[in-house]
Amino acid sequence: MRIRALAAASVLCFAATLLAQTPAKTAPRRENRPPAPALVAISPDGTTLAYTVRGREGSTLHLSAVSDPDPAKDKIVTPNTETACSNSSPVWSPDSQTLAFTSTCTAKEEKPGPEQIFLWSRADGAIKQLTHLTGNINQPAWSPDGKSLAFLFVENATRSAGATDAMKPWAGVIGEDGVEVQRVYAVNVADSKGYWLTREALHVYEFTWSPNSNQIAFIAANPPGENTWWIAKLYKSYVPRRPLPIGQMCVSSDIDDAPCPKGDEEVVFDPTATKTALHGLQIAVPRYSPDGKRLAVIGGLMSDQGSTGGDIWVVNADGKGTPTDITPNIDGTPTYEAWLDDDTIGFVEDRRGSIVLPDYKVSTRTMVPGSDTNLGQVSLSGGPIKNAASLSLATKTIAYVKSGYNLPPEIYLLDGPTGKETQFTHFSEGTKPSTTRFESIEWENEGFHVQGWLTYPDHYDPKKKYPMIVTVHGGPSASAGPRPDTLFSSLGYFVFAPNPRGSFGQGEAFTMANRKDFGYGDLRDILTGVDAVEKKVNIDEHRLGLTGWSYGGFMSMFAETQTNRFAAIVAGAGISNWQSYYGENSIDQWMVPFFGASVYDDPAIYAKSSAINFIKNAKTPMLIIVGDRDGECPAPQSFEMWHALKAVGVKTQLVIYPNEGHHFRDPAHTADYQARMIKWFADNMPAKD
Repeated sequence: MRIRALAAASVLCFAATLLAQTPAKTAPRRENRPPAPALVAISPDGTTLAYTVRGREGSTLHLSAVSDPDPAKDKIVTPNTETACSNSSPVWSPDSQTLAFTSTCTAKEEKPGPEQIFLWSRADGAIKQLTHLTGNINQPAWSPDGKSLAFLFVENATRSAGATDAMKPWAGVIGEDGVEVQRVYAVNVADSKGYWLTREALHVYEFTWSPNSNQIAFIAANPPGENTWWIAKLYKSYVPRRPLPIGQMCVSSDIDDAPCPKGDEEVVFDPTATKTALHGLQIAVPRYSPDGKRLAVIGGLMSDQGSTGGDIWVVNADGKGTPTDITPNIDGTPTYEAWLDDDTIGFVEDRRGSIVLPDYKVSTRTMVPGSDTNLGQVSLSGGPIKNAASLSLATKTIAYVKSGYNLPPEIYLLDGPTGKETQFTHFSEGTKPSTTRFESIEWENEGFHVQGWLTYPDHYDPKKKYPMIVTVHGGPSASAGPRPDTLFSSLGYFVFAPNPRGSFGQGEAFTMANRKDFGYGDLRDILTGVDAVEKKVNIDEHRLGLTGWSYGGFMSMFAETQTNRFAAIVAGAGISNWQSYYGENSIDQWMVPFFGASVYDDPAIYAKSSAINFIKNAKTPMLIIVGDRDGECPAPQSFEMWHALKAVGVKTQLVIYPNEGHHFRDPAHTADYQARMIKWFADNMPAKD
């Protein structure tokens, strides 16, 4: 967030004044939830499940026999018998004999610090600490030969590598000082010696081992990493035959006994240069085919690194030839994939609010008949990547955490050949099901089939009229999932969460349908969805509210100037002026794929969707919320909207939270802004006597 010192001081003083005020109405308390599984890893031989369970003090790591899922027989794995710490990120060795995991339970003689990697041995139950590093460790992965562990590593990290975390305070030489680079680091299991696999000149987002353990493929771009993922390329580099001194990289050599094989780091695929439909788009989740000859990626229009969606593309590992889209015109959005054999890829698909697990033949670009197991209107998780699932090829078993409406998070196992699903854990057993009514809503608009979610108010009476709050998801390349909004439904509101054009879940053409059209077609989809809801249930048209965060915050600000249909609006981390935003944010590279050019090359396309240019149409009371260190949607955007609304005489309030990024971390701040939202809607859309 690039703001002048005087402006920054004014905003922060204003924020401090607001934060000192106590909201008149606080958010309702939520009931205590049972422990919930989070990450899951099935051993390659399919016999053992490792999974983590979130608790108040951290997370515990469990081992359970697949054939006998008895919680009483679970083994709890933790170093040094420590319990007041957190164990996470389980990954099995290829022979299923060793489990690697991260833990904060370091040896007592060590100073408390970041997570380290530990190894648990199936043979004797011994646990040894593999790493002694200072920095952030993410996504550990075994080499297929079982000799090494590689992982994403930010040495001496001071913050998360992602763009949603709070940015560092602006000081020093901007863009040069304090830039932290995420790279791939490997450690030999036998002697704990470590070495870099990628250069400091590249920020790495994801990586994968080749089947012969001699190479890694990775998605990377020049630093700073939070800004350049949108122009990232697919690379491959060679793994040294033996450890190199710290800081030294593999350099091509013709000598047979040299530590590095012949061949330098090279680009396998460059989306900025291709002439295919992937030109200028994004790639994620690289995976080698079992024979090592090809790489699969998910490619498409994505607005955030980690919010993955697109089509499944296959490229030759040697970088030659033309990439192939094996899922052209698919009705949903693939989000995670794995090779099942050299000609088959299985993936997780978001299809209009449901999770489907189809398999596709690479050679024919068609789905394997009968393979599209539909898990229902649920959410899927299980690993560090969106919608990750764990697969045992030996037993053709898939493990994952599934959750949804009236379905608390539990681990399930799916038998691939039969499609039979079995619930493995039962942490929520005895939990009373929610009485909140919740359902999927679908409607048509301008040739598009659109889907969304409707949460009913508690104690719904069809004879009564109710207010409704419309919540717009961020992204825009993302989707609202099957999660009822109990915060507002418990207070007597309907809550409508649409997935308008630009969202995932209905194919790549639908995701791309709001390019160069932010705030127009997607707003019409939302308003038509409101019409569909009003035809179905008894809504008080005069008590409609609108809210959203990030892109949803932009939509809230833009709708303020385009329609008078809403009685109150709350905009979280929004964007009011795309032209000034371009020069203020830390992620300007994301905008070109959506707007078609930079703001300097085509300012008119940015002005077209800027709420500030239509501010004299504004009439709706608006509460604005943002973090002061938000790099994705900087606070000056919220300040600009607040200032403009004040100038045209519209009721407004701006609250800026200190030391918060795009995603709030302080629970007190979250509770405070929720309470302010509740009060804003209650005060500005009151029930008539």
